[in-house]
Amino acid sequence: MDSLGIELISADSGHIIGTMPVDHRTLQPAGIMHGGASAALAETLGSYGSKLIADKLHQISVGVELHIHHLRKVSSGVVTGKAKLIKAGKTLHLWNIDIEDSHGELISSARLTVMLRQNSSIDE
Repeated sequence: MDSLGIELISADSGHIIGTMPVDHRTLQPAGIMHGGASAALAETLGSYGSKLIADKLHQISVGVELHIHHLRKVSSGVVTGKAKLIKAGKTLHLWNIDIEDSHGELISSARLTVMLRQNSSIDE
């Protein structure tokens, strides 16, 4: 999170909001935000939300699948990711994460699947 300047703004039951600057750390050579930076923000927010739930269950959470659609370019400012828990099962969580630019325009939309596991079973 520190490397990309990601900051958590709020985290409550099933809703996580975070921001990330669009700067030298997140731009691709063409001068627009790198798709991988958007993906990192999306996975960070969803994984953090699942971690909050997993911690209460004495489990760990790991991202297992991310689908992201890049819809609009952005070359400066700050983007805001809003993660919403769609389904919280016993072992899988499904998150929707929308990322908006500083004008509220949707720039990326992602779906993240997170698996909850017992702490000792991560290497299986």
